[in-house]
Amino acid sequence: MLDIAPRVRVDVDSLIAAQHDLGVCDAIWRIAPAGKADAMSAPHLPKVAGIDPAVTASPHTVAPTAVPTAASTPTSPRTAHAPAQGPAASSVIQDRLAGMVSDLTTLHELTERLARASDLTSSLQEFLRAGAALVGARRGLIVLEPSDGLGPTSTIGLGLGHADLGHIETVPRSATSYGRILDGLPDAHGGSEVLPEPGTAPGTGAGGYATPVDPRHREVAARLGYAASYALPLTAEATGRLGAAVWLYDEQAEPNDRQRDLAGLYVRHASEHLARMLEVERARTSLATVAEELLPSRLPRISGVQLAARHHTGPHGGGDWYDALPLPEGALGLAVGSVTGSGPSAVAAMGRLRASLRAYAVMEGEDPVAVLSDLELLLRLTEPARSATALFAYCEPAGGPNSNGPGRKLILAGAGHTPPLLIGERRTEYVETTLSAPLGMLSCWEAPSVEIEPAPGETVLLYTDGLLRRTGDPMDRAYARLHAAAAGIPRSAREDPAAICDHILRTVLPDGDGDGPVAPADASEDIVLLAARFE
Repeated sequence: MLDIAPRVRVDVDSLIAAQHDLGVCDAIWRIAPAGKADAMSAPHLPKVAGIDPAVTASPHTVAPTAVPTAASTPTSPRTAHAPAQGPAASSVIQDRLAGMVSDLTTLHELTERLARASDLTSSLQEFLRAGAALVGARRGLIVLEPSDGLGPTSTIGLGLGHADLGHIETVPRSATSYGRILDGLPDAHGGSEVLPEPGTAPGTGAGGYATPVDPRHREVAARLGYAASYALPLTAEATGRLGAAVWLYDEQAEPNDRQRDLAGLYVRHASEHLARMLEVERARTSLATVAEELLPSRLPRISGVQLAARHHTGPHGGGDWYDALPLPEGALGLAVGSVTGSGPSAVAAMGRLRASLRAYAVMEGEDPVAVLSDLELLLRLTEPARSATALFAYCEPAGGPNSNGPGRKLILAGAGHTPPLLIGERRTEYVETTLSAPLGMLSCWEAPSVEIEPAPGETVLLYTDGLLRRTGDPMDRAYARLHAAAAGIPRSAREDPAAICDHILRTVLPDGDGDGPVAPADASEDIVLLAARFE
């Protein structure tokens, strides 16, 4: 190995370095050769990859540096203090590099947490929490208001209740920095706003106000107990302005330069993520709207029967559906089903299947087995790659031609579907339907029907397997959980089928109503409930 003994002087401007706090910014330093290197064992070392060997020291072996004499090295004020300044300057650079690494690590962790958010609401909440940690605030709010006007619009608070958000919304937009951002004013760039003390002349307060503070703004700030704010616009390259975020300080304070830099870097990245989640939310909303339009807009009014339905579409758009239609001679047809798959294709298949079942039910609804057989043949011929489950119930009116008394009679047939649940004062039990394959699985589908006679005051609950899967439990435990929830319905709620459906959702599902967050494995499941109470 060659022994290279160059003499290199590292000149660090410590004054400039001391003026900047540790953070993600460029270190200002200069490297300049102090003179020629001493004699080396290799007289002419060639340049390699553009590196000048005259100023590059070997990291492995360094020869002792000869002590310069007064005749060989001229004395200057900078070189006279170089030995004392070298260790301190090196420490400053190391501290700055350590600060840069720490800041980048923090940004990486915060952006990873934001990327794990599964929907727009959770992304906005995570954005608020991360921004508050970066600027040193405890409270804040974010207003989502896309400039294209296509929505959705929402306001989410951090450390603020609904009443607090309502008070803030009463402040005129022109009186706040984030309000001016939302209005799209050309001079609205956000930043710090420090409310001056009462009685302070304009322009002399800590925030440097040039105009008096709006009285309503001061009143709301005093009510909520904040004295300063820091606002930033949310702007994405593809969608433009998304909204604005503001963090509130309990004292007259503002973020320092390092906090501003970090918050600016994070907001630029987070805005792009929020823009993507906004597009996903719009697609989900459109898909859910189409799915709702394919379902009954209202339930029929049949004498002696009360109906109620609940439908929650999964985030990816599923194929669960229900139907209730009046039939000839005062009869009633009830149906629930589920198409395999998710997304727009499953929603479209669900619409076709429901429309076909309505036609078959009108022609031969008194025979549920024939209705499902015709539906299975249609599905197998038109969509051979798809399968579905379905359950159809024919309800005869009281005193009908085939009924044996004044009560009603239900004839049910199911194709791989979950069994109905009969709920009453004296019994809560599953209706034992025969085992059968889903539609589209066999070359010829057929299964016997089941007949039940609900007593007055009893309710028949039809549902899809999404209700069971969203519990996150194995199917046997999910069935037991549903049975326990039905048996525990309060007496006051048993007379209202809508109250029965709401009680089932609140009790069975871990998120309470089917709209909250669920386990990722079950998040794509639709939920359908159809309750028929017989008087």
